[in-house]
Amino acid sequence: MSASQPHGGSRDDVALRLMYNSFVRLFWRIELFEQTVASLTEHGYDVVRLDASAWAQASDLHRNIAAALDFPDYYGHNLDALNDCLSDVVAGEYGIDASAAGFVLAFTGYDKFAAHCPREAHVTLDIVADQARRALFAGRRVCCLVQSDDPTIRFEPVGAMPVMWNDAEWLDSSRRTDA
Repeated sequence: MSASQPHGGSRDDVALRLMYNSFVRLFWRIELFEQTVASLTEHGYDVVRLDASAWAQASDLHRNIAAALDFPDYYGHNLDALNDCLSDVVAGEYGIDASAAGFVLAFTGYDKFAAHCPREAHVTLDIVADQARRALFAGRRVCCLVQSDDPTIRFEPVGAMPVMWNDAEWLDSSRRTDA
């Protein structure tokens, strides 16, 4: 086992290996993707699969993800609304089994969607990575598996964390010396 991966004998090793360096993992070989999905399912993860290969526009993503995760009727079918509703899903409010070992969003054919809607494809992965990081603070495990038929596909980093001011000094006015 490499030094960059955790080791040990827990039943969650597959999930820990997947999430160790990134909450979003790319797969090219469908067999490996399927094996990983099966292993996560076997270890009690709630895996939601979505075939992105026919998504030619962002509305296709929103329609399918809303149906798969049982988003409420007020879902706004945009990236901000996706972030809001996915936050509720990760919190176990709807869409997944809250008692599962974790939640996995598994996309197949994602390269096709990324070719049609590169911004939406990237931001969607960024949203999932951000929600996965936040889930850890609540003791939940969330990750995303992305299968691509293009073995050379690349995405910009997702889930980056900004350096933010603390709550007491968040407002610019609270950091002025003349106040």
